[in-house]
Amino acid sequence: QVQLVESGGGLVQPGGSLTLSCEASGSFFYIRTMGWYRQVPGKQRELVATITNGGNSDYADSAKGRFTISTSGAGSTVYLEMSSLTPEDTAVYYCNVAVQHITDSKSYWGKGTLVTVSS
Repeated sequence: QVQLVESGGGLVQPGGSLTLSCEASGSFFYIRTMGWYRQVPGKQRELVATITNGGNSDYADSAKGRFTISTSGAGSTVYLEMSSLTPEDTAVYYCNVAVQHITDSKSYWGKGTLVTVSS
């Protein structure tokens, strides 16, 4: 099993910045990818950004140039640095981690952290 602890959500003014973090712990062979998704009520959960264990990152068009995904040196914590935030970025942000166990690979979700962009 893998546990994900997210932190960093909150209220921020338009144009402001916020950094989310998600720490993975538990029993697994290695982490394959880590990422952030977001969801607003009534809409599907959407990709924000992902990063592989090799450091390759991918961003949604809405995140390009404003958000940066990175991992800790040990690779078990993923960060999402968000800047130039707009009200359209308001959502619950979920951490996702895909890990390799000895016999299979699985994907795990965090409980989500709310980001509210409002003046």
